[in-house]
Amino acid sequence: MTTQADDDVAAAFASPPCLLHEVDPAYSGLAPTASLQAWANIQRWRESERARLLAARLAIPPPVRRAKDVAIAANLEAILGDVGGRIVSAYQAIDGEPELDQLLGRLVASGARTALPVVVAPGRPLLFRAWTPGEPLERGIRGIAVPRPDAETVVPDILIVPVVGFDSACHRLGHGGGFFDRTLAAMPHRPRVIGVGYAQAAIATIHPQPHDIPMDVVVTEQGALIPRA
Repeated sequence: MTTQADDDVAAAFASPPCLLHEVDPAYSGLAPTASLQAWANIQRWRESERARLLAARLAIPPPVRRAKDVAIAANLEAILGDVGGRIVSAYQAIDGEPELDQLLGRLVASGARTALPVVVAPGRPLLFRAWTPGEPLERGIRGIAVPRPDAETVVPDILIVPVVGFDSACHRLGHGGGFFDRTLAAMPHRPRVIGVGYAQAAIATIHPQPHDIPMDVVVTEQGALIPRA
């Protein structure tokens, strides 16, 4: 799913807050030149760090990855607790992300409804379609497997999101598309947000900006990380 960096700024402009990242700050008067340069530097750093973390993740040997995935699923199941009657959105793994399909099957057996995110278009929030492991999928934008268009659209109570990197405050470094923050800003109620990744994805900081929304917890093969105060 995975999902990744917006540039939303709270201000009274004609564009909705979740779309302000698409307005050039120099044009809108949101930031002086020094701030623009600082943000440009952070963006370049994030691109470099993202590439480093993705390469390290893809280098994990398959047997080691499978063992890590089993541990992640067990830790995640413990964090989730009773999911009966809840809608849990997860993701279809890409680029070496932890595989969770077997866990989703167990959640369904425990009474949960499961769903997957769907990219509608660049710059738009994700939508979520109901999906149970074993049901057919089709290729969506960027080739990501998604439920068919006739699947029911739902609003998740719990959102499981893959991370490329994360810091001790549970800020998420994703693939850079901005879908995570944009989607949370547009949802009618805030779901419980659980990041999922390998412990090696931990970094000192993502240099969070006002638009970066921290997750409630990050789960790795080593356990669960709760944000520092």
